[in-house]
Amino acid sequence: MKIKLLALGEKMPAWVQEGVNEYQKRLIGSSIQLQVVELPIAKRTKTGSIDGWLAQEAKTVLSKLNEQDHLVILDVKSKLISTEELAQKMENWQQNTPNVAILIGGPDGIDDSIKHLAKEKISLSKMTFPHPIVRIIFAEQIYRAWTILQGHPYHK
Repeated sequence: MKIKLLALGEKMPAWVQEGVNEYQKRLIGSSIQLQVVELPIAKRTKTGSIDGWLAQEAKTVLSKLNEQDHLVILDVKSKLISTEELAQKMENWQQNTPNVAILIGGPDGIDDSIKHLAKEKISLSKMTFPHPIVRIIFAEQIYRAWTILQGHPYHK
């Protein structure tokens, strides 16, 4: 199964890529391919509007999706799930869809047009995290969920 982590925001510090790389490496040879796709955020200006920026970012997101992608958005206002529940979702995804796209929104969130396209909406926490850290957390959670499905002791 291919998991495409779509992340609005570019030019992350090296430690972000190093953190994500660690979990990508751990998944080599598994049934999971984790790819991070960085997407540019809309340029914020004094005369711009949040709605305009979100619409522009929505176009960018749509350009990276294909019809086979099962779109999941990370949204603080959505359903909180546990790691075990993520593992169950991953097992379901593996059986029912070969491509999953998980979207981390930009600084102003995710446009409603994208929210309406999403097949699932999940939340990592009621807390708001910096988006670079979410990349690492979610990569780790994908790895952790995979280890649960494999019966590996990592999760203990």
